[in-house]
Amino acid sequence: MDIVLRATVMFFILFLLIRLLGKRELGQMTPFEFVVLVVLGDLIQQGVTHNDFSLTGATLAICTFAFWALVLSWTAYLFPRAKDLLEGTPRVIVRDGEIVTENLRRDRLTRDEILSEMRLAGIGRMSEVAWAILEPQGKMSFIKKDDQPSPQQDRDDPAN
Repeated sequence: MDIVLRATVMFFILFLLIRLLGKRELGQMTPFEFVVLVVLGDLIQQGVTHNDFSLTGATLAICTFAFWALVLSWTAYLFPRAKDLLEGTPRVIVRDGEIVTENLRRDRLTRDEILSEMRLAGIGRMSEVAWAILEPQGKMSFIKKDDQPSPQQDRDDPAN
């Protein structure tokens, strides 16, 4: 039972730590951040299982982490108000081609990171972006400005 209690405490400490660290996905981590994450996993294991190296102790720790992850997932699903707290909310980082500096600072993002993600999305200039949104999962979504009417809009326009 001691392992279950320690695993529960470590789960919530890890959950809070990850929420505080921000919205980076694994692919965006630097090599140093990845090493820190691996070391963190080892430290958590030592704190949870203490001197218990048995298969039962490891199973209890893993099952406790899985249980709490499932509980939080269901909580976010069943209670929309809790979802924002548990999973985060999307945040606008570019509006009408202009960077929203306050939101950039809050998520510790740089202009270069935004430009890199823009290039990956096939956008060449900041002025082409109507909205850029940092999603709760850490990905950036871009909505391009619609400067020219589409052919569909031309056909629907009663003036033509």
